[in-house]
Amino acid sequence: MIQIKNSYTVDEATKKLEGYCAYQDRCHKEVISKLRAMNMIPEAIDLIVGHLIKENFLNEERFARSFARGKFNIKKWGRIRIENELKYREISKYNIKLAMEEIDSKEYLKSFNSLAKKRLAEIREKDLQKRRKKLADYLLYRGWESGMVYEKVYELVPNK
Repeated sequence: MIQIKNSYTVDEATKKLEGYCAYQDRCHKEVISKLRAMNMIPEAIDLIVGHLIKENFLNEERFARSFARGKFNIKKWGRIRIENELKYREISKYNIKLAMEEIDSKEYLKSFNSLAKKRLAEIREKDLQKRRKKLADYLLYRGWESGMVYEKVYELVPNK
């Protein structure tokens, strides 16, 4: 069976993307890839993206700020992981800087400490070195700064 891809008029695609952007904040890269998947031509993509920006459906600063807040508060990601994810989404350095301001320093440290303690309690490894490594790997993967991570690892898993 041959599958025929849908084709959209500019108005249909615009309405579809307005809903897509209204549902949750999107970055330009997501919107453009969605339009490409809809087989829109480059001129139509430019026209639709321009309309979405003008009508405030698409706002990169708003996206970056809400992304940083959400990933920190819900997924407990560190600044490094959040920054890398924003760079991957081709967010400007200026907007990344604004997004990082959304993370309160006191909350950041509090969250880091509770996450490290919670994870350490889950690690069943008896060997101290392996225990330290598992904790450090977990925290580094989540994007916490290496200096903080190693300091916390040696504080929570001291030499006996």
